[in-house]
Amino acid sequence: MATSKSNDSTNSGTQNSTSDTNDEEKAELCPGFKDVDAFVKYGLGAVLSATKASAGLPQAGDEYDFYRSFPGFQEFCESQGDKLLHCQIMQHHGCRSHMRERNKLTGLEERFDLVVDSNDVILERAGILLDEADGLNRSQQPVMPAGFQPPKIVVSSWNRKVGSGSRSEMFRLLHAKNVARPQLKFKEKVDNSNTPFVPKIFIKPNAIKSLPSYFTNKQIRKERPEDLDVPAALADFIHQQRTQEHVEDMFAHPYQYELDHLAIPESLLSKPRSNLLCTKCSFIDALEDLVALNEKLCRLSEFAVDLEHHSYRSFLGLTCLMQISTREEDFIIDTLELRSEMYILNESFTDPTIVKVFHGADSDMEWLQRDFGLYVVNLFDTHQASRALNLARHSLDHLLKHFCNVDSDKRYQLADWRIRPLPDEMVQYARTDTHYLLYIYDSVRAQLLDFNHGQTGLLQCVWNKSKDISLKKYLKPIYTEESYLELQRKQKKSFNTQQLTAFRLLFAWRDKLARQEDESTGYVLPTHMMSKISEELPKEPQGIIACCNPVPPLVRQQVNELHLLVQQAREMPLLKVRKDGCQQWPEVTLFGPHDTSRVSVSDLPQFPPDGNSCSNVRTLLPFLKELETKNDQESLSVAHMKARRIIESFENPFRMYLPAPDVHINKNAKFDPSSKIFEISKRWKLQSIEQQQKELEAKRKAKQEAKEQAKKVTGNESAKGGGKKRERVASEVGESTPKPSKKLMKSAVNPQMTEPPPQDSFTPFDYSQSDLNVFADTKSKDNTQFDPNRKGHDFKKKVLGFRHNWPKR
Repeated sequence: MATSKSNDSTNSGTQNSTSDTNDEEKAELCPGFKDVDAFVKYGLGAVLSATKASAGLPQAGDEYDFYRSFPGFQEFCESQGDKLLHCQIMQHHGCRSHMRERNKLTGLEERFDLVVDSNDVILERAGILLDEADGLNRSQQPVMPAGFQPPKIVVSSWNRKVGSGSRSEMFRLLHAKNVARPQLKFKEKVDNSNTPFVPKIFIKPNAIKSLPSYFTNKQIRKERPEDLDVPAALADFIHQQRTQEHVEDMFAHPYQYELDHLAIPESLLSKPRSNLLCTKCSFIDALEDLVALNEKLCRLSEFAVDLEHHSYRSFLGLTCLMQISTREEDFIIDTLELRSEMYILNESFTDPTIVKVFHGADSDMEWLQRDFGLYVVNLFDTHQASRALNLARHSLDHLLKHFCNVDSDKRYQLADWRIRPLPDEMVQYARTDTHYLLYIYDSVRAQLLDFNHGQTGLLQCVWNKSKDISLKKYLKPIYTEESYLELQRKQKKSFNTQQLTAFRLLFAWRDKLARQEDESTGYVLPTHMMSKISEELPKEPQGIIACCNPVPPLVRQQVNELHLLVQQAREMPLLKVRKDGCQQWPEVTLFGPHDTSRVSVSDLPQFPPDGNSCSNVRTLLPFLKELETKNDQESLSVAHMKARRIIESFENPFRMYLPAPDVHINKNAKFDPSSKIFEISKRWKLQSIEQQQKELEAKRKAKQEAKEQAKKVTGNESAKGGGKKRERVASEVGESTPKPSKKLMKSAVNPQMTEPPPQDSFTPFDYSQSDLNVFADTKSKDNTQFDPNRKGHDFKKKVLGFRHNWPKR
């Protein structure tokens, strides 16, 4: 019993002691400090002592350099710096102090930067903690409206996805450097020639208007200029000669008539019922499966379509994948394998009773026409419906979140879709683009009707805009001599003549090489690198490589050719030189339309002498200048000086509104019936033919009248006798008949000698034979007006008997 009591007493004593120690630990804020005031006093004293110690160190400059020359001081500084970098506070708070090999940081500036970065982080965290103590919470997210979806922003690294968790996800950029070029397997060669695009369609299913003969006749389309190994200009000429008869058929939309007469049924303008079901997915890469798919689609009332495109390793681009979704099944078609057989789907794609649902179909329409010859009739674009509903965003990602509550995974949006076989992750990503699109189509139609209070006007407007998108035609990029100007304006840089010449030559080289190698212009030479080379104008090939980071493969291969182009641009003069040797302003004149003070006369369009006042003044200018040089020695009056200034400053203000003589118009556009140039040229041709006919008739009439008048004059003069006196005609009252002069009498005696032959064409008046002394400084004697510039002896002649000896100035 005694032992048990003693044990109890010892246990109670130990419990009391532990409880006391716990109370002391709870009372202490930090080990060695009872409360916050004690900790603050100690910290303030440590900061003051550190500040005094740092002030006692040698100052930066000559004093520090002097002490630094001693080895002991140098070792002391390095040891203290290492201790400071290895400090636990620095390692805990500093961002850049987590370096494994700090011994390699030999530079003083690198160590100082580490200390500065760590201090900034510590002070920023201290400020955040102080704000939280005051009741401010910086990490609190702002209040957003209901239904708002913030856009996904990629920060820090270009492929790092921002996430709420500590472990951040990475965007997967799937690409293969050694992937086989799919263009080599195509049955039909890719057309990269500098000629307009010709539609590939040769069979027109669901046609109301038959296909033109140009597309159905294989002999006409057998030989094409891109199959010939000829320059681009010659290929363009051959293309124009062969297709001159079929211009209107070639550039017209094959389904223009069907789309213009398309009527939307009432069932598509009513409120639908939508259900989201689970479906299976099928991958199609064989011709038999494609034919079976087309038969399935022809029996449906609607299906959704989307495309995956690749444009980096091809000049025109490649459609690598097609996704089609129905209510019961999803299909993924390998368009690289079935490229030449995809025209089979035209039967279902052009059926006006089947709705084809796309999202953002502007580019899809062009890709389908370019690669497969496919056209779409009865299209519904959910992007246009989103715009009509005034949603916050119009992307497919936002529509999936808004209507289906599905977060789309965009990790494979930068993937190379030429990879074969496709990974399962990429197949699943491609499938989701069309799997929910039919449900979104139903939901959007219902909201459009509700938004417009049950009226079909807004929904009909979306159908009309979708029809306009399906009428889009693919236009191939055509290179012209002025193509570089549009790209140069987008750079927003002012180039001189040498830099602009280099930019033009590099642009032409890049376009030619990209067409030959079937690579994109961004792969051959990116635009920012081309602008950098044009701006720097390097003198050696190494300078061209230095302007490119990283160096494109084709630039490294063709660096000598690029160097020759840059040298050719450097030989261009920076400024134009006039005939008199004076320098002139650069070609680019950024002034108003009426300001011709900095433009040479040769740059302005010249006017033909049409008899107007401007042309007459222009012909008189050289004679007036000769008179001015003669009269420069004499004293000119104020009026003459003013007239001289007016003539020197005279410029026609309407010159700037006339077109330049070297305006280039693409010849291919003249043969396109849909272009404005075709209408204008056709109209001007008709007007010019009518005008020529009118001019010919007027000339014929003028010749006949001149001949008749000449005959009448010669007949009247021959009838009169030479020796007979003229009969005096009674004149009216108040008139006096002037006596004929001797010259006139002689001309009357010998009319045949003086009569000039009739002229067929009008000859303008020759101003060189005219008397221009009227512009000289002739002083009339009767002029009594006072002129201060007149000499003194003339004044004395006028006032006789008045003399004064004025003091000479």
